[in-house]
Amino acid sequence: MTRQQLYENICRKESFLCVGLDTDLHKVPQHLLAEAARDAAFDPIFEFNKAIIDATAPYCIAFKPNLAFYEAHGVRGWMAFEKTVRYIRERHPDQFIIADAKRGDIGNTSKLYARTFFEEMDVDALTVAPYMGEDSVTPFLGYEGKWVILLALTSNKGSADFQLTASPDGERLFERVLRVSGQWADASQMMYVVGATQGAAFADIRRIAPDHFLLVPGIGAQGGSLEEVCRYGWNAQCGLIVNSSRAIIYADPTEHFAVAAAVQARDVQQQMAAILRSHAAV
Repeated sequence: MTRQQLYENICRKESFLCVGLDTDLHKVPQHLLAEAARDAAFDPIFEFNKAIIDATAPYCIAFKPNLAFYEAHGVRGWMAFEKTVRYIRERHPDQFIIADAKRGDIGNTSKLYARTFFEEMDVDALTVAPYMGEDSVTPFLGYEGKWVILLALTSNKGSADFQLTASPDGERLFERVLRVSGQWADASQMMYVVGATQGAAFADIRRIAPDHFLLVPGIGAQGGSLEEVCRYGWNAQCGLIVNSSRAIIYADPTEHFAVAAAVQARDVQQQMAAILRSHAAV
């Protein structure tokens, strides 16, 4: 998916919401687990995902499976992930699919990771860790229409351990990541992960990366503010993909979980629609 196609989807759906498919079998409704116990062929991860996808697709522009929740179940988890991606491609082809895998290794290993996610799994984007430098990231950049989403400033407490440390000239590590990686690819192929809880730091990020899309986890259960993210992180083409996972997909633990997820997604979408209209009016 190109940058223009992504922006057109945002405008058409009046949404920049990404629904995180962090599917935890300890949290899915019990009736799905009961069905899996009765029928060995029943896949509770995929069935949960399918219902969430169909319910929330009208209100979002992206889905983001977090690979940890699939890899934890070995082959069965990988199969559920593959079926989930295929289902989105077939039933909701306008959705941007992000594999949240945080890969990144020496060049020949990164080439295989890139082949896995961009050729075999056919996702649109992959989260990548920048710590090992340029040669660990560039193998992911060789695929037309595919995106690297580089970790820049994350929402977890430990982000301060390294990401906020400054060099003698005052440049913080996340700022160096943005500045240097901007030489590897432009805003048509690279995005950055910036946690919603980082607040005014979005303004610092926009000074270095004014045109890039930012993938923003952390609203909802993690307490990030959508209004604050938009105040500091907005650009001429919105420039934001805001993710919500637990607050949407676990809104209800009963058989009505998909309906509740749709309500939560619609509420966020309506907030985003108002923000998009307000920026269009300026």
